[in-house]
Amino acid sequence: MSDRTARGGLLLIGLLLVGANLRAGITSVGPVLGDIRADLHINAATASVLIVIPLIAFAAFSPIAPAIARLLGLERSLGASLLVLAGGIVIRSVPGQFTIWIGTVLLGFAIALLNVLLPAIVKRDYPERVGSITGTYSAVQSGFAAVAAGLAVPIAGAVDHGWRLSLGIWAGLAIIALAVFLPQLRARTRPDIPVGDGNAAPLRSPWRAALAWQVTLFMGLQSTIYYTVVTWWPSIEQSSGMSAATAGWHQSAYQVLGLVGTIACAGTIHRLRDQRAIAIAVSVLMFAGILGQLFTPALGLLWVVLIGAGSGGSIVLALALLGLRTRHHAQSAALSGMAQSVGYLLAATGPIGISVLHDATGAWTVPLLALLAVVAVQVVFGILASRNRYV
Repeated sequence: MSDRTARGGLLLIGLLLVGANLRAGITSVGPVLGDIRADLHINAATASVLIVIPLIAFAAFSPIAPAIARLLGLERSLGASLLVLAGGIVIRSVPGQFTIWIGTVLLGFAIALLNVLLPAIVKRDYPERVGSITGTYSAVQSGFAAVAAGLAVPIAGAVDHGWRLSLGIWAGLAIIALAVFLPQLRARTRPDIPVGDGNAAPLRSPWRAALAWQVTLFMGLQSTIYYTVVTWWPSIEQSSGMSAATAGWHQSAYQVLGLVGTIACAGTIHRLRDQRAIAIAVSVLMFAGILGQLFTPALGLLWVVLIGAGSGGSIVLALALLGLRTRHHAQSAALSGMAQSVGYLLAATGPIGISVLHDATGAWTVPLLALLAVVAVQVVFGILASRNRYV
């Protein structure tokens, strides 16, 4: 095996480990939220802020990620983000009145940067394999998200105040990713078009491009469905008579089928001239699952399986579009910053808006109808964003 092949393999492993960190620190919170509330003496509304803070951080900090990458370089920015992520997870887990909030903000800041930097590096190093590499790290991301959610309660039950250990243990994953990625930190690639590049015309700002807004809105709308389902689907299922244990098991099924969806989408993206068929397929799956829950809740497992597969495929498509709709990794970084800023701000309103509709109506019918409307708009922007064009 040549040194170049070995370095390439190590880079890919490093990127996959970075992907593993993108959700584990978030999905580990929900299952132990009751323990956190009891230990910190906070009400449900305050506790729900712990779920929303990372999304707001994604929206607030994603636009500055390209500037940080230009200052430090892509590789060193990614390494620094992993270090901040590990620190944030540790701070979030130690006793103190404000540590959980400070740590959560740091975690959100770090993941916001990683969300933007990772697609840019994939575009730079794997320009012909954007869809497959994106799908692979998204599958790893979904897998570790499911593992983190599944292990949260058993770990928390092992010792007193065990939720701190349950959350803090994921700092180790960030350190492992940093250790594997460490050799790449010798490079200092800035996301600028190099002199002499045939595409060296001034970059068009994505904020002024209709196609960029279509990609952004697709990113935001599919994320709205994901975070709403993660937050409220167990309550929706329990309102129809399902036990809490079964509803919790369905959340695991949702994450597992998300993994299946990511793999299926990743294997299909580059076989098509454009991605419109994928945008339609994933949206139809999500629409059918929500509609089924509305009219036949007894088949809840089927509906959560459909939504999970659609959600898994839609996030891969959304991330892949950041590279597929751009010609250069600098432009990919700019589009990624825009799409994840606006997209996650939109996603943060989903769980809150759904809870407002539920409180106003006293039932889940109107919130589910609202989710159907979100998917209907999502498929429109998915079709527009998936055309074979460039920003």
